[in-house]
Amino acid sequence: MKGGTVMKTMMIILLALVCGCAFLTGTGNISFAGEKVGVIVVDMQGDFTTWKNGSLAVAGTDKGFVEKVENATKQLAAKGLLIFGTQDWHPANHVSFFTNHSGKKPFEVIKINGRTQVLWPPHCVQGTKNAVVLVDNNLFLAIVKKGKNPKYDSYSGFQDDGGDKTEMNQILKRNGIQKVIVYGIATDYCVKATAVDAANSGYKVIVVEGLCKGVAPKTTEAALKEMKEKGITVVKELDQVMM
Repeated sequence: MKGGTVMKTMMIILLALVCGCAFLTGTGNISFAGEKVGVIVVDMQGDFTTWKNGSLAVAGTDKGFVEKVENATKQLAAKGLLIFGTQDWHPANHVSFFTNHSGKKPFEVIKINGRTQVLWPPHCVQGTKNAVVLVDNNLFLAIVKKGKNPKYDSYSGFQDDGGDKTEMNQILKRNGIQKVIVYGIATDYCVKATAVDAANSGYKVIVVEGLCKGVAPKTTEAALKEMKEKGITVVKELDQVMM
């Protein structure tokens, strides 16, 4: 009887390793085939939500969506995963603001020193109410501010368009993270850029589509396709990860 129980337990563990399934370790961390997993919650800020009448609100980002993201983040934190966040933190004279380019309009695309730059309405200006991260800040081990350099845009939580690195990679490595679950706003910009840079930095990456919202359907579809092509796993909902 004991031998059968041991054999059954070993088979379950082996199956989990082969399938890459998640399981709860004795330390309270969810591992995927023995890997330590972290979470990156991307730019869940007022200016990107319809709930807070944000200046750059993405469709579908009402109070219900924000609560869904927060509840999912609490669920992951309760399983022992470390939670990290990104936060747009722009100076008022930021290069991406159309108001800083004479005669230009929101969403125009221009070239600056050979780089393509989308011009956005001013958003997430340092110290303003709608720059605040809406998900319970107590859940985060660290929130990485990005886009602080007025000369460069910064969709990614790892680096800006000029190549200057944030502290994200150092923080993840310091905490032994090998795999990251990524979600937030917006699928086709900051989520994609953060997920791709995470993959390029050597992390295994899962993006939860149902915990993201995109700026536009076509660019969102293209972003999901690009992420998959780069080896990033895209799942519809969190329950596909929390097995």
